[in-house]
Order: sequence, then structure tokens, then C-alpha cells
Amino acid sequence: MQPAPIRYSIVPSSPAAHLLEVRCTLPGPTADGQRFALPAWIPGSYLIRDFARHIVSIRAESRGRPVALRKLDKHTWQAAPVAGSDDLCIIHEVYAWDPSVRGAHVDQTHAFFNGSNVFLRALGHEDRPCLVDIRRPGGQAYSGWRVATTLALATDAPGAARRHGFGLYRASNYDELIDHPVEMGHFALAAFSACGIPHEVVISGRHDCDLDRLTADLQRICEWQIRLFGEPAPMPRYLFLVTAVGDGYGGLEHRSSTALLCARDSLPWPGMRGLPEAYRGLLGLCSHEYFHTWNVKRIKPAAFVPYNLDAENYTTLLWAFEGFTSYYDDLTLLRCGLIRRQEWLDIIGRTIDKVCNEPGRLRQTLAESSFDAWTKYYRPDENTPNAVVSYYAKGALVALALDLKLRAETAGRVTLDHLMRALWQRHGDTAGVDDDDIRLLAEELSGLDLRAFFADAVHGTSDVDLARLLRPFAIRLRRQPAGRTPSLAVKTAGEGSELRLATVYDGGPAQAAGLAAGDLLLAIDGLRVTPANLERLLARHRAGDVLRLHVFRRDELMEFSLRLGDPARDRHHLQLLRKPNRLREEWLQ
Repeated sequence: MQPAPIRYSIVPSSPAAHLLEVRCTLPGPTADGQRFALPAWIPGSYLIRDFARHIVSIRAESRGRPVALRKLDKHTWQAAPVAGSDDLCIIHEVYAWDPSVRGAHVDQTHAFFNGSNVFLRALGHEDRPCLVDIRRPGGQAYSGWRVATTLALATDAPGAARRHGFGLYRASNYDELIDHPVEMGHFALAAFSACGIPHEVVISGRHDCDLDRLTADLQRICEWQIRLFGEPAPMPRYLFLVTAVGDGYGGLEHRSSTALLCARDSLPWPGMRGLPEAYRGLLGLCSHEYFHTWNVKRIKPAAFVPYNLDAENYTTLLWAFEGFTSYYDDLTLLRCGLIRRQEWLDIIGRTIDKVCNEPGRLRQTLAESSFDAWTKYYRPDENTPNAVVSYYAKGALVALALDLKLRAETAGRVTLDHLMRALWQRHGDTAGVDDDDIRLLAEELSGLDLRAFFADAVHGTSDVDLARLLRPFAIRLRRQPAGRTPSLAVKTAGEGSELRLATVYDGGPAQAAGLAAGDLLLAIDGLRVTPANLERLLARHRAGDVLRLHVFRRDELMEFSLRLGDPARDRHHLQLLRKPNRLREEWLQ
């Protein structure tokens, strides 16, 4: 006999105060005192965020009578025992003013939340089915609000919601409950079908989006990815939840939806021609999060099966789950005809620039970067470029390198596409991927010995030799100086008319001179420095010239002597050679 479902309700109780009221009613609580906890992090964003800090009040009751509730740690509470057959209800208020894709945000215009921010977990009952009553705020001003979520309708329960309506939704367990973000309010809504699967796009915030153009482009992206892994798609429907703001960018994947934050100017507008850079970036973001439907939501690191929502979940494999996804996001745009070959190769060139211009790649391996995401990548500081390599960017280059190696050394018989399909068939919704599984599966498919490749690319700090790997595909990789201006080897941040050093790169002239991140750069050779004139002042010199710099370090005026270095930040350019090439044609299609 299936246990009675846990019943939740959630309502923006005071939109102007940014408050959500959440209730969790548990039939048959643990006899010696039921414990409840709120997740400390949200899957897909690898940082402990302690969502319980946003709970502003919490209490327990049973049959309308108060029940003692004791806090055990930062996100766990224990209720006193109740009579044998009585339900236990926890009522709490959540302050919802986090506008990010991983948070909860409520005001008079809309409400958005992730389940991990708001729904308490009844410990020991995580596998029980859940019913959640999503309720409209009180008052006539909210009468026109609608709901957007991929939570299933509770069609067999009284008070069941209709699509986009308020009422009862259901989830088979707690893990599913918190993997469907919810938007409510006045929003634009468009729909399309991809390989027979209904898809919707919801946009909140002011915008002038050409929804027909957006859905047509997303349809091409979604259909290509579904066919890459093989029909049918693993979800019954899919939802793009978009919040349009003045300036913002971000995405977070879920099992059948994604939450996206974008600048409203990156949305396509009526009459727009071509594919502007900002819109291309948005499509790449949508493609990235959609690819996660397979790669990380269903093909998971073994460390994520199941998720431990109370603490860090360490894995050395984020380079594959984020890096491979970063390789395929823009490759999808090429493969489905939204961008041209040279545009995609230019994107690869910029990714190489990003990786090669940060010294951290020479200190940290991709496996280490994945493992340290919780403490380093998601907690960047002024020294991060010197100490950390991006498992997104370098992971994408390793995916490119592996794809090229497999294609060239098997004469096109085995590709990264084959490896992704095999990972889906072997590991989709299973116990998860262990550290060596990707290499072993690639070797099984190709017959190649890939131990040296993975040792260098994943567990080493050497640069991937893409120039050599691209030659069989009739593509030339060249390095070109980004400019002639000699370098300080710093990253700066403008503060009005002032210029501060944000990062001082390892081994560069500024570090050798004794400059530090946080220094306020005042003058070079007695001339005032501003964000507008730094480049002009340096351009009047050559590498090797010695400059006198004045800076404020905190409130102390300091003087340094600095010898200028060579122009920095080489640019990488990938050029298609004219001669016909079967490998290249099969790869870029």
C-alpha cells in the first residue's frame, strides 16, 4: 500500500515584503520526533548556500494545536512527538529576494522559486509522493496571474490545477519536487513541438521579444540534441523559464526545464536581421542548459547518486559534465544551421584565448578544478586566475581534442557523438559515472589506448595541442598578437575615473615590481591614470621600458619601479583551408 502523500502549500503571503508562506503537512511522522531539513545547496550550482538563512519564522502544529519545534543545526529542526495517527504540519515564512536562477524572488510583479529554497525535507520520508498546492496571492491585483512549471498536474486529486493554473500539482518524491522551478505572475507564453515533445517558453519582465523567431530557433536546437541522443526524449514536456532584466546572464538546469536570466536586449526583436552577438549568446545558453537534460541530470557522476543535500558532493568529473556540455552548446548552433562554420571556429578561438591567458591552467588540473569547485571555482577572488582553471572552458577544449582524436584515429568511425550516446545508453538514470568510466568507454568504442591523453588533458597541466589535432581536418590554428601595447600583466577594474588592480597575473611585470590586487593606480611617470587613458599611456612605450608608478594601497601612498613586458593576450585564430577534407565535412556537417 502506497503511503499517504506529503502535502505542501506555498503562497506569496506578502509580495511587497517579499515573503512566501510554506506549509508541509506530514501524515504519520516519526514516532520519537520528526526531523525536517532544508537543502544547503541546489544541484547544478556547486556552492553551499545555506538556504535556511532565509527562513524568517517557523512553527509546528498538529490538529490546530502548537507542537514544540527545536532547531538542531543551521538547517535542521525536530518536532516533538505527536499522537499516533495525527498529522504534523510545519509552517514557515521565507524571505524571497534573490533574483538569481538558483534562488527565490517575490514582489508585486511576479514570484519565482526553486523547490530547494522553500520546501522542507521530511527526513526518512524522502521517497514518499508529494502534493503541492500552489496558491495565488490574496487581492484583486493578482487575479490575472498564471503559473508556469513542469510539475505534473495532480489530475486524480480534488483541487487539481489546470495547465498554467493555481491548485494542486504532484511529484513522485522529494527529489522530483525540488527539480521543477515555478514562475507565477503575468508572463509571455509561447509553445512549440520538438520531435513530438511539447515545449514552452515563458518570459517574465519587460521585453519586446519576437516569440516566433525565438521558438523557431529553439526548436532547431532542441530537435538536434534529441536526435543526437536518440528519440524519444526523456521528458514528457519541457519549459524554458526566462527572466528578462536590464543586464544579467545565467542558467540552471533541471530535469525538464531550465531557469534562465538574460538581458532583455539579448532577446530577438520584431524585424531583427541576422544573428546579433547578444542573441547568439542567449541561444548558446539555452543550448547549454538543454544539453544538461541528458548530461548531468540523467547521466550523473556517481557522487551525485543520490544527491546529499546537506553537504558538498565531491566529484572529479565536472570537466566532462560542464566541459562537454560547453563544447556541444555552440556546436549545436552550427550543426542545426544557426551559425556558420567560421563563426563557430571563432568561438573556439576565443575559448582558447580565455584558457591560455590565465596562469591557473598551469597549476591546477581539470580533475582538481572539478573537485575544488565548492571552495575555489564558485568562490573566486583576486587570485583565482592565477590558481584555478575553468572546467567549463578547458573542459570544452578537452572535449574538442577528444572528438578530433577519435575521429582522426578511427577514420571517422567513432566520434564524441558516439561516446555521448553510449554514455546515455549505459549510464542514463543509473548508478552514475565513476572516475574512469568515460575513458574506458571511449577506449571500448574506438579500440584506442587513451590513457596518455587523459593523463595529460584531465590529470595534467599541459596545454592541449589543438594545432596538431586540427591538421588532419584541414584547419590551421595560428597565434596572433592582440596588439602592440606593452603589458603590465594585470586585470583592472574601473571605479568612475579611478583604476584599481583587480588581478595581478603570476610572473608578470606588475607582480615582479611588487604591485598587488586592490592597489589603486594613480599615476605613471607623474601623469594621472584613468580607465580612459591607461592604454594610451602604455602605448607610448616599448617592452623593456622602466616606468615609475604611484598607487594607493589602502590609505598608504606607495611608489614602484616597473619594467614593461611584451604585449599580452595573444589571440588564436582557426582558419579553414580550402582543400576538400572528408573528416572535416563529417565533423562540421
